[in-house]
This record gives sequence, structure tokens and C-alpha cells, in this order.
Amino acid sequence: MNESVHAATISVAVERLAGAFVSHRRSPVLRSPADHGLTFESVIFPSQDGIELKGWFVPADNARAVVVVNHPRYFSRSGLPAHQEPWRSSFAVTGNDFEVDLVPDIAILHRAGYHVLAYDLRNFGSSATADDAVTSGGILESRDVIGSLRYIRSRPDCRGADIVLFSRCLGANASLFAIQRAPAEFADVRGLVACQPLSPHMVLERALEREDLPLDLMHAIDERTHARTGFRLAEMSPIPAASSCSIPTFVYQVREDRMTRQSDVQAVFEALPDAGGDNELYWIEDTSRRWDGYLYFQRDPSHILEWIRRHVG
Repeated sequence: MNESVHAATISVAVERLAGAFVSHRRSPVLRSPADHGLTFESVIFPSQDGIELKGWFVPADNARAVVVVNHPRYFSRSGLPAHQEPWRSSFAVTGNDFEVDLVPDIAILHRAGYHVLAYDLRNFGSSATADDAVTSGGILESRDVIGSLRYIRSRPDCRGADIVLFSRCLGANASLFAIQRAPAEFADVRGLVACQPLSPHMVLERALEREDLPLDLMHAIDERTHARTGFRLAEMSPIPAASSCSIPTFVYQVREDRMTRQSDVQAVFEALPDAGGDNELYWIEDTSRRWDGYLYFQRDPSHILEWIRRHVG
């Protein structure tokens, strides 16, 4: 490869990787709680800054707690059809070219006796576009988490109920940033289930490795990301925010996840303050596919359900 072609290849790679923070194909809401025989409400409520968020509220008889479900990046509240284009081409290189249907999780939580609120974060699913469609690693999205809590408290059928956050990836980051920014909003939140939180710079480093590109391109990607979003990659890491989370937290992660590194998730967990010994870190073994982490709960819900039960009621 001659020098000019190499330089062009590098420039395209930097622009593509930085551009992922301002452009993505929305995952449609393809599934519904009705697929599992559940009665539900389609709801619309405002984020903390007024952005219109859409979701489902699934009531459970005599429930004393509400589980608020926050989805991963690229997903909607119903999941991601990664077995179809254009998502398949994006994720096949990491082995994640199969569908993730998140709605069974709602059915499991409902059967366990909880109200469930599942909704689309800003710029995802059916929720409104905001912030020039910037995805901020959880910083701006933290406003949606706060909006979801305020919505739950506004419902007469949830008055006095304990709240648990079940947050994945971008949703987990957003939850940690929200706790850091507005701790008083979490006074009645009894637990946080944080599935696969991650630092965006780690995902980008792994992408450079897969493409056999030098890691020193991270500086150029950071500069371009900052120019397009107003955020530095370091700002989008949830590790500093985790140090403000005094809520009992259950973190779980695919240990050999090809999209991040074990050390990043370990750092998030170690940053959490002691919550009376109630924090827990669980590693999913025998796979390198991140999507298997998102499906872990519906495949084996007992561990997490027991952890939630200990913290509500």
C-alpha cells in the first residue's frame, strides 16, 4: 500500500469510528409484551430535559416493586435484529450476528411479581431525536433514566413501590452517570443490575486491533469525536461515575467479550463504593460473544432474580 492510499485508509477509519457517535440505524421495535400474553400500556413520558420517550408499562398484580429496563446501544426496548442487514454486517466480525430479543426478560420479571417499565432511550427505537442525534456513552442519556424514575413516581399504581434498575451497556452507563449527577433522584432505588457497562474508548481500541490499525490513532479519533459531539472519550467512561454509586449493584459481563476488555468492567466494579457487601460481579464464561451477555438473564434468570429479591420489599 503506497503512502497516499494508506493515509486515505487511515482518514476513512478515523471518520467512521468517530462517526458512530452521531449516526446509527435505529433498531425497530419488532416485539411486544403481547407476544408473551402480557397486558401492557404503551406509554409516553418526558426525559429530565423534556425529550419524548416511548415505552411499555407492564403491570403485575400486587406488585411492591418496579423494574425499569434500560437497553444497550444500537438496540431498542425490544432488542436488535442483528441477524439481518444492516446490523449483521456491522456485528458479524465479533460473532454477534444473531438476534437479541429482550422482551422475554420482561415476561420473566413480570412472572416474578414486578411491574416493568421498558422504554427507548433518546435517539433509539421510537423515542425522539435529541442532541443532534449524538450518542454520548451515557452522559446525555442519563437524563432519560431520571425521566423514567419521575414517570414511575407519577403513577398512582406505583406509589410507594421500591425501584430496581435493570440496565445494559449504554443503559448501565447512563444509570451510573445519572446517579453521579443527581443522587437525590435515586432515594427509592434499591438496586442496580448493570449488564456489561463499558468505556467507549475500549470498544474503539478493540476495533482498531481487529482492523490491524495502530492504536496511536486513538488520539485522532478522540479529536474527531470531540469535534462532532462535544465530548472526549475519557468523559464517556463510566468508571469515575461508578464511584458515586452507593446503591447495591450487580455487574455481569461476558469475560472474553471481543468488543471490550475484562479490565474495563473490573475497573467499573472496583470503583463502586462498598454497599454493605451487596455489590456483586459475575463473569459469563465459555463465549466471546457480547450478545450472549444480553441473553444471559432469560437463559438463567435465577441468580439475578434472587439478588433482586434480597433488595426489595
